[in-house]
Amino acid sequence: LGGVQLLFAAVAPPAPVWVPAGCRGAQGRFAYKLLHDLFANYSSALRPVEDTDRALNVTLQVTLSQIIDMDERNQVLTSYLWVRQAWLDAHLTWDKDAYDGIDSIRIPSSYVWRPDIILYNNADDRFGGSMETNVVLRSDGHIMWDSPAITKSSCKVDVSYFPFDGQRCHLTFGSWTYNGNQIDLHNRLDTGDLTDFVENVEWEVLGMPATRNVVTYGCCSEPYPDVTYTLLLRRRASFYIFNLLLPCIMVSFLAPLGFYLPADSGEKVSLGVTVLLALTVFQLLVAESMPPSESVPLIGKYYIATMTMITASTALTIFIMNVHHCSPGAWPVPPWARQLILHHMARLCCVYEAGGCPRDRCLCHHDGLLRNVGYIAGCFRRHRTAQHRTSEWKKVAKVMDRFFMWVFFFMVFLMSVLVLGKAA
Repeated sequence: LGGVQLLFAAVAPPAPVWVPAGCRGAQGRFAYKLLHDLFANYSSALRPVEDTDRALNVTLQVTLSQIIDMDERNQVLTSYLWVRQAWLDAHLTWDKDAYDGIDSIRIPSSYVWRPDIILYNNADDRFGGSMETNVVLRSDGHIMWDSPAITKSSCKVDVSYFPFDGQRCHLTFGSWTYNGNQIDLHNRLDTGDLTDFVENVEWEVLGMPATRNVVTYGCCSEPYPDVTYTLLLRRRASFYIFNLLLPCIMVSFLAPLGFYLPADSGEKVSLGVTVLLALTVFQLLVAESMPPSESVPLIGKYYIATMTMITASTALTIFIMNVHHCSPGAWPVPPWARQLILHHMARLCCVYEAGGCPRDRCLCHHDGLLRNVGYIAGCFRRHRTAQHRTSEWKKVAKVMDRFFMWVFFFMVFLMSVLVLGKAA
């Protein structure tokens, strides 16, 4: 039986320590007596120091729990913080042996004096403070106050590299009425606590360094210390790449294909106008979420450049269609245009590569033969002149179509590479 009891004692969890009811009651009575004795002649309105000429040291620690929203248009950051403040209250000390060993108690924060530490760059219209939570009061007078708070802070947003941008948002905490000679504010750690941070789907937190500043304002000669936490954010660009950037790039590559369409199809101009309208819709989507500032986002610059290129391509398409549909009574193709377009540009764009016979070796150019067949050829030449001019102008239009197609393909590719390279 003894062995069974030993085995059961080794396996079973330890039983809770039993305390007589009288002892528990005594502990409660001492706690009530301690609370009554501490606050019998205590006032929470005065700064709790023995020497009023000395500053009260207050330490601050901020834990970032969650980024709720970043409103780029209104430049407001909404975040969920845990704010810890600690200080020494010289009027709230006791001998723990005199109160049955009670070393600390938790009481409502409204019972004790609290430093009026607020967020200087608060952007909340209600200007709500921290939640009224309890404070932990120790026997040596040290008070620790942990309170959660949902803050709205102003943040200068720079969207020059949107959607590959990063932001630096400042959270500045300081006393509103006490100067540095009355409250000496310090940061407990050199950085904000990110151990309990809930990852945000849009923003990646790179760090949260803390710095202590001492500022002298124009209204007063006394120094005012503050603690500033700089929240370093980087935007997760995958959503914007797949929903704004890649569709724009794919639509942009459709614009040069308008030069490849046959002029008789009647869809060359409508394709350019359709692509232009699609990019306008994307541009409006970006403009709705961006602040109305002078700095144009990187993706906005890409949209504007692409829309300008498509506008130019549509204008060139109209000009080329006019060349293609020249009437039989049009002027003949000038020699310089025939040499530049039908020879050099056609060879460059691989259009109409069939070569003619050299003039010095072709018998058809000899003067004797020309005189003999001049009468016969003259009759046919008058009938074919109009058709020949029209056909030649169509060849000029086709060569120009191919040339501008490759030029605009290169421009779209170059702009896309420049935008992605600048973002990287």
